[in-house]
Amino acid sequence: MKLRVWDVNLKIRLTGEALFNLLFWMYFPFITVYFSAALGNQIAGLLMTIPPLVGIFGSMVGGGLADRLGRRPVMLLGAALQTIMFGVFAMSTSHWIDYFAFIGIGLGGALYKPASDAMVADLVPDEDRKQVFATFVTAKNIGAVLGPALGAIFFFHYRSELLWTCTIVMLAYSIAIFIKVHETVPIPTKKPARLHAMTFSVKEQWKGYGIIFRDKVFVLYILAGVFSIVTIMQLDLYLAVYITNYVPAQPLFTWNDWSYMLTSTEVLGWVLGLNGLLFVLFVLPITKWLKSWRDRDVFILSSVLAGLGMFAVGFTTNIWLLFFFTIIFTFGEIVRAPVLNNFVSYYAPVNARGQYMGASNLQFTIGRFLAPLTVFLSAWVPPLEIFSMILVCALISIILYMKLFKIYVQRDKGVGSLSQ
Repeated sequence: MKLRVWDVNLKIRLTGEALFNLLFWMYFPFITVYFSAALGNQIAGLLMTIPPLVGIFGSMVGGGLADRLGRRPVMLLGAALQTIMFGVFAMSTSHWIDYFAFIGIGLGGALYKPASDAMVADLVPDEDRKQVFATFVTAKNIGAVLGPALGAIFFFHYRSELLWTCTIVMLAYSIAIFIKVHETVPIPTKKPARLHAMTFSVKEQWKGYGIIFRDKVFVLYILAGVFSIVTIMQLDLYLAVYITNYVPAQPLFTWNDWSYMLTSTEVLGWVLGLNGLLFVLFVLPITKWLKSWRDRDVFILSSVLAGLGMFAVGFTTNIWLLFFFTIIFTFGEIVRAPVLNNFVSYYAPVNARGQYMGASNLQFTIGRFLAPLTVFLSAWVPPLEIFSMILVCALISIILYMKLFKIYVQRDKGVGSLSQ
């Protein structure tokens, strides 16, 4: 699906989200350092456990409201809340107000995302969804590659200016949503937005999520995703610990008597940079290459590559082998990204698409909560055993995906199956 034939909603979203993601990665990687310096490591560590819980709440409420009120008003609510909180952060003279604003930014993003993902599913034909989702992933990862390098300068030296820039960008994006973005929720599913009905559809929302979490197929999808996320998250967690603690300084290039040496922390930087660069360059081509693959096979391929790539790292400290295994691991991450929302788009009932998108995000929240256990255990467990645990998580995700799609194809959906 060519970009020039995209619906105007998608073009506005792609531009706005690309700019915001660039700015997001200019401040997000340094937030923990900022609060640690201001409030101490212990308090900062406790405070950083709150955002995932806020994310769960915001995502589930946002998904329910997106089905009830429509995609556009919920996206506007999320974007407007982020605009206000960035402004508060920029004007704040208190670290506690900074933290409150940071939580508010996260809540706005959590409200926004399920409605945004559901809008893609509403607008894009089935056969083109993977490619469109892959385009949004590419835009996001361009920010993830460039943002931290720029943020290392701007966040610590020009933080107020950076936050005001975020405020202005989000304000402009909110205005664009208000003026240009049209509603896409299927008309029969949209219900009148009376105030007492919102008062809040909280009971109805939780009732709806109760139905979702009694859906065996979708629960298996979330559980499989949790174990897959635990594997993929190790790039920023245990792999970082392993490289900095066990990989010695060594030459990247050698020419006669000259060599370009990298310290262990510099090796980690190169590994992370390679991961981000591969994502930007290959998400779209690989998505196109795997377009005819069943979602089941893509999920399994992802877990195989990510698990084996990460496990193999435990057998080497050589920089070039680390790069090679990072490529394998990253391709496991890449092939998975576009099919996540694609599966939910196919599977979710049209009248509950937002709620299913919100519930789907639980796999990321739970996975990110569990993933740091590898770092905790590394104080007592040797590296190869930690990497073996990571491989086991990948294998569990494979088993769960196989079980999930076996059950799914046996259901009489009345429509084409993902795994036929």
